[in-house]
Amino acid sequence: MIAKGKVLTGHYFDSVSLMLAARDLRAMPGIADAALVMATAENKTILRSSGMELSEFTQAGDADLLIVVKGESEELAKSALDTALSSLNKKRSKTNTTENTSKSLLGALKNNPDTNLVLISVAGKFAAHEARAALENNMHVMLFSNNVSIEYEVDLKTFAHEKGLLMMGPDCGTAIINGIPLAFANLVRRGKIGIVAASGTGLQEVASIIHSAGGGISQAIGTGGRDVKNKVGGITFLDAFEALKNDPETNVVVLVSKPPESVILEKLAAAVKGITKPVVTIFLGADKSVSRKMGAYAAQTLEESAYMAVALSKKIEMNEIAPNAKVRTELFRSIVHDKAYRMAKTQKWLRGIFSGGTFAHEALMISSRSLGIVRTNITNDAQQKLTDSWLSCEHTIVDLGEDEFTVGRPHPMIDYSLRRKRIAQEAADPETACILLDVVLGFGSHEDPLSELIPEIREAQRNAQAAKRYIAFVASVTGTELDPQNRTRVVEGLENIGVFVLPSNAAAAECATMIVSARGVN
Repeated sequence: MIAKGKVLTGHYFDSVSLMLAARDLRAMPGIADAALVMATAENKTILRSSGMELSEFTQAGDADLLIVVKGESEELAKSALDTALSSLNKKRSKTNTTENTSKSLLGALKNNPDTNLVLISVAGKFAAHEARAALENNMHVMLFSNNVSIEYEVDLKTFAHEKGLLMMGPDCGTAIINGIPLAFANLVRRGKIGIVAASGTGLQEVASIIHSAGGGISQAIGTGGRDVKNKVGGITFLDAFEALKNDPETNVVVLVSKPPESVILEKLAAAVKGITKPVVTIFLGADKSVSRKMGAYAAQTLEESAYMAVALSKKIEMNEIAPNAKVRTELFRSIVHDKAYRMAKTQKWLRGIFSGGTFAHEALMISSRSLGIVRTNITNDAQQKLTDSWLSCEHTIVDLGEDEFTVGRPHPMIDYSLRRKRIAQEAADPETACILLDVVLGFGSHEDPLSELIPEIREAQRNAQAAKRYIAFVASVTGTELDPQNRTRVVEGLENIGVFVLPSNAAAAECATMIVSARGVN
């Protein structure tokens, strides 16, 4: 294989356009791989691991664009590289001549004077300025951008609070406002359940399960994950809670986050005591007593919080809508019997590959109870922390949505290229027993995840079979039948190739843990 590449300086294209261009190149005859990425240290590491880091990339800086293709011959690689350059030049020319497109926030507001909410997705160093301008013009803000300093976040949220506006983010990936999905969000029916979430995928999971259980969403407000840190003070979390508390269309409120820090817990406790509506909390990893002291209903998993909310909203018992725990356990045991005992003696480790950070945390919490130490890239615990996030060690759960993987490239819910590489890598390890995946649907996510996952999983299955091994693939699919991808279609597509699909991330993590536990290795 021959790799050819080029460094472009002073060229900017959004990460999704680059991803699509790379996909088109990989589809060309004789091209084994291709990448169009910003020249960040993280992306150079990815290229190095794929055998596509070229000497001319060494001096490239974060603002430079790297284009590299790997072909069966020098001629094919050069032809594909020329195609990429031509395609980008055409796109650049088209972008520069597009008419009726606002070139600034204020220009867009002038063209749409009734707008009262703006979604901002620009490079982090410009994001705070744009958010401040929106707030000054009396617009609520959903700040999708990451890499915004915590000092800017506090300043923006304090200013928004003073003006009676919501400042969602930075790094706010999901919201559903007045029935409209924003950024990474799912299409769900309207209803009486409101959500405040310092977790994008957590919000998606809870909202989607509520929909599947027959409930509906009034408003689902994301805050950004740092909002529940003492330094930020829970400003948006508390403002959003207050909004839902006073919303006549909301009769149950669900609070979703990792455990809030002490100052925020005290403020939340005071706020919850002043509400007459039921409040359900899912503070992943926190003791239930924390929420019960507030007077809230405490859930241990995202799935449980959704069923609690629907039951309270409809004023019915939870067992009327939630899966029967005993029946589910028996189902898992049958899966364990079918899958675990088809494996070779060498197979013993769980490998979780996640695009959703909250899903990774929930799976880590569930699997650690039975498996002991599970390595990961989402902890500061020295015993659990992966030495190298690119290489699994024993039981491992990795979040591909962490900044170390996403700087200068699309989020893994959009771009499956890293996930495909990781699936192949884990499947090639003779000690891998089970691969656990999350698949997140909805607006903003990959339009056809089956086209990315099925070929990779089939290849992994064929290689394992040739090596006289069997790998159990377990997955959850977050979304609804109303989403563009259609959850039913995706679930059936995965099940048709032997993936065991569970109705929630928590259930998938529990089942995968039972399969690996049956191998007798902790």
